[in-house]
Amino acid sequence: MLDVVMAPTRPLEAGTDVPGRVALVQGGSAGNTARWLARLGARSSLIAAVGRDVAGRALVAALRQDGVAPHVIRVSAVRTGRIGVFVTPDGERSFVADRAAADRLEPADLRAAWFDRADALHLPVYSLLGAPLGLAGQRAIELGRSAGASVSVDLASIGPLLADGRGPAQALIADIAPDLLFATALEAEALLGLRDPEGLLDLAQVAVVKRGPKGSTVLTRLGTGRSRFEIATEHLATRDTTGAGDAFDAGFLVGWFGARLAGRSLSVSLQRAALAGHRAAARQISTARPELPLA
Repeated sequence: MLDVVMAPTRPLEAGTDVPGRVALVQGGSAGNTARWLARLGARSSLIAAVGRDVAGRALVAALRQDGVAPHVIRVSAVRTGRIGVFVTPDGERSFVADRAAADRLEPADLRAAWFDRADALHLPVYSLLGAPLGLAGQRAIELGRSAGASVSVDLASIGPLLADGRGPAQALIADIAPDLLFATALEAEALLGLRDPEGLLDLAQVAVVKRGPKGSTVLTRLGTGRSRFEIATEHLATRDTTGAGDAFDAGFLVGWFGARLAGRSLSVSLQRAALAGHRAAARQISTARPELPLA
């Protein structure tokens, strides 16, 4: 996805213009996570669809420069998806989604060889909604699990997730039964209808609730009984947190697999993974996103 970021330096005024910054940068939840996985040293691939246009070519080229292996379908007569990201002077964000080609990935486009040797398959909830994309997401889970990969899901956005109501949304996640579930505190509350996020463990073995500057909550029903860890983090002042949650997911996954491979205990692995997620998120919001070259 192409992010069109609009960041005025003062509140908008009707009927006139205000100064600010408008930037065209790499975006897309799955793309952001794939890039951060590669930046953190993991072997990373992205399965996606773009249009046969300049933006699509530029996004694929940028992925390769980041060290991501792109398995990208190019859709004719449909432009590459784009997201309008409006960042207010106080840092609040709003989004306008024009998903276009991103929603055109089909189950038949996927190849079993893409999943060979995969340790993990990560999907934002966008990849599980609608048709054909949602069907392609389900097919990816089948192929990933057949290859021995664990499955992680990020709830990503309340609006699309709950478009058909809380019951269907819960059933969707329960049917997938992800090994690892990521959510913000607001997303967890919206999905469960409860303030206590422990209900997420009815849907996944491990759940991570991202609380921004308040840190994160890690829940698990692996091992004996249910456990809960509260992870604190340093507060960073920033005007744009776009992509921080995706970077957190990548950091957590790399930290989790690294700690488990090193033989760390369950509790230590989860805490180290959460801290790695926070470090990646901090890098995301502390580093200006470069303009995507469209020439």
